Order: sequence, then structure tokens, then C-alpha cells
Amino acid sequence: SVYRLPFLDFASVFETDNQLLIRSVRFMQVELPSVRSCHTTVDGIMSKTGLYPLHNLILRSDKFMNMNAVGIDVSKGKSMVAILRPYGEIISKPFEVKHTVSGIRSLIEQIQSIDGESRIVMEHTGRYYEPLVRELSKADLFVSAINPKLIKDFGDNSLRKVKSDKADAVKIARYTLDSWTELRQYSLMDEIRNQLKNMNRQFDFYMKHKTAMKNNLISILDQTYPGANTYFDSPAREDGSQKWVDFATTYWHVDCVRKMSLNAFTDLYQKWCCRRKYNFSKAKAEEIYGAAKELIPVLPKDNFTKCIIKQAVAQVNAASQTVERLRALMNETASKLPEYPVVMAMKGVGPSLGPQLMAEIGDVTRFTHKGAVTAFAGVDPGVNDSGDYSQKSVHASKHGSPVLRKTLFQVMDILIKTKPDDAVYLFMNKKRTEGKPYYVYMTAGANKFLRVYYGKVKEYLSTLPQSN
Repeated sequence: SVYRLPFLDFASVFETDNQLLIRSVRFMQVELPSVRSCHTTVDGIMSKTGLYPLHNLILRSDKFMNMNAVGIDVSKGKSMVAILRPYGEIISKPFEVKHTVSGIRSLIEQIQSIDGESRIVMEHTGRYYEPLVRELSKADLFVSAINPKLIKDFGDNSLRKVKSDKADAVKIARYTLDSWTELRQYSLMDEIRNQLKNMNRQFDFYMKHKTAMKNNLISILDQTYPGANTYFDSPAREDGSQKWVDFATTYWHVDCVRKMSLNAFTDLYQKWCCRRKYNFSKAKAEEIYGAAKELIPVLPKDNFTKCIIKQAVAQVNAASQTVERLRALMNETASKLPEYPVVMAMKGVGPSLGPQLMAEIGDVTRFTHKGAVTAFAGVDPGVNDSGDYSQKSVHASKHGSPVLRKTLFQVMDILIKTKPDDAVYLFMNKKRTEGKPYYVYMTAGANKFLRVYYGKVKEYLSTLPQSN
């Protein structure tokens, strides 16, 4: 009898406990005698093909031929699916699957009906892939969500550029076969972490919206009461209100201040502070009144101008209230996670940045080592070596989560301002005193912070009961 087997890249084959660990397969068709230990025959064939010989190799054709690679090209509401085997054997031509209960159930039944081991790969694209990967994982199928850049960089082995859903599904299936043993099982995120991450993305969105609305209000005030936003620097309250915004609501035009006497304005300002529960300072009232005498407004004090400012103020207050509600809700949700006390005890982390870190990093146990979590954030240092050339300073990869990198930079900024007795700050300050550029020492500090985060959280979780 004769077996048809793929050639292996023997530098990537290891044998442990009578089992083969294969990292890659080179699809060249050969014919070998039906024997279990055939290294002599293999050596002869390898010498003709230029591949290196491998001794004591146990070849079993059924393990290679029953590899079912399911490539899924995900889009909104539907996906294109292709199923391949080694040698380019087509189990199923590309077909469309709707993201509905019946559509996904039909796909699961079709995959389960195929003989052999099936591995499903799809791109990690936005939110479109989540319903599909969730249902497939619940069906106890091997699913792996891959960074789209890996699929894009995977060789097409063709001079023609073809871009279609069917071609992409076949390409993902080919990638599945080539990276068979390196694929990692997708781990479903628990509901608390999933909710926390969604809240953090909404928080990030409304923070940008709040900044845009605040800049819009300042641009209008510059035409009616220039500099009104600089009088107070009090942070936003829990209800989202800010002192300078409330001040602009009442004194929306410079004439609202300078048309009265100093004593009259001081009395009204004191009553305003008492009504709004702000601290009153007579010196501040005199400063505001004195500055108002020198200002030149552009827009007149009329109902039209007042309406524009009132609408801008309402938009700022609405965005600010949403941000503060989300901030409180995120902290409440994050407190249910087991690593909450450890993260909140770290320097530079508070009730706002702590939940953001936990939301973006997720479960640290899914990372195999410290380098994996820094690569996930995209703050891992790059390498550029070739021959005798070795570049000393290489940019960070920035292939990870931009939201996580933003949060890390905010933590580093707090460490620089507060200057705590902390290993991360001391390391970052050392880089800064050496004359390193801003982004260099900030990225280096973020890298070290993540490593410390990974070590502390993982050590703490290992001490908890398994039920937690």
C-alpha cells in the first residue's frame, strides 16, 4: 500500500511522548512505503529535494489528511465560509452564512459532520465577528480570531490581485493550514468583562464628544466673554457640572458683569456661589470684575446670542453628565472583578483609570508571558538587525490596542506629576534624565508598568480559590 503525505518543514517538527508537534507543513506530494518508521527512505527523498533529513520521524497519513481548515471572511450580518484540506483539497466551496440563529446552527452542523479535526479561523474585525465566534465556541468547536494584519501579510503566491469575499475566505483557510499548530483557541469573555469593555469604549467616545462640545462653547464665549473659561479650574463634579460652565450660563456676556457696580456684582456672585454650592472668594469677584472692564466682545448682548450660548452649554452639560455616570458605573462594575484590589493599589491608578485598564487588558491569565501583554498593547520594542547592522533605537510596534496605549500614557502622565516612590516612575525618570525623547521614556514606562501589572495580578489570582 502507498500513502500520500505532505512534506514537513523539519526544522519545525518536534517529537514528545510519541506525538508529533508540527509547526508548519510544506505541501509537496510524495509517495512512501506503508511503514511506520521510515527515516531511511525519507533521508533519500530529502537529499533529492534539498530539505534536511529528520531521523526517527513517525509518519501517519491519517493525522495530516483529516485536517479541516475552515476559513471565514466576516462582514456585517453575514460571512463567507470556505473549507479546505491539505494539497488544496476542497471540502466545500465558498458559501454564504447569515448571522442568524438558523444560519449559524446550519454551519455548526455542517462542520461537525466532517470527518477529522476541524479548526475555524476568522479575522478579529470590530464587532462583526462576535456573534459568530461566540456561538461556534459554545458548540465546542476550535475557533481562533486572528489579527487581520496577519491574514493580509500572508502570501497570496500569485501576481494577480484578487479581492473578494470568496477569495478572502479561501486565503484564511490556507492560512489555517499553514499555521495549524500555532493557532490559539478563542476564549469567551465573561459577561462582567464584556460589559466593562463596552462601557469603556462608550466612555472614550463621550469623552471625545465632551471635548468637542467644550471647545465649541469656548469658541462662542471668545466672542461674548473672552477668557471666561480660564477663571476656574475646578474638576467636574459627580453630576457632571463644572464651575466655569455654570458661570458662563449666568454671565454669558461681558456686559452681564461690567454694566453693574463692583459691590452689586460681588453680592450677586456671592449669592450665585451659595446657590450653586461653590466656594466664594471676594478677591476672585474683584478679579473677574476688573478683567471684564478691559474685554471687547464681538457679538452683541441679545436674545439670539444668548440662545446660541445656552444651547452650547446644554450640550456640554449633557456630555459631562454622561461621562461621569459612566465613570461611576465602570468603577462599580470593575469592583466585581477579582483583581480589582491589586490594580487599584498600584501607583498612578485611580477610580477612573483603574477600570479602564481592567477593561482593555481583560483576563491576564490568557497571556502566556509578560511579553505577550506588552505586545497586545503595542508598546513592545521593535528589532531591526541584519548582518553586521544592528539598529539601537527602534520604534514600538503599535500593533496592539490604541485605547490601552492611551490609558497607559495617562497613567504615566500621573506618575510624572505625582512623583511617587514607585519602581515604574523611577525607571521612567531615569530614562528622562538620560535625555531620552518624550515618547521613548513614556513608552518604556508603559512597558514596565504592564509587566508589573501582569506579575502582580497573576500572582494574586493564583492565591485565590478556583471558584473566584
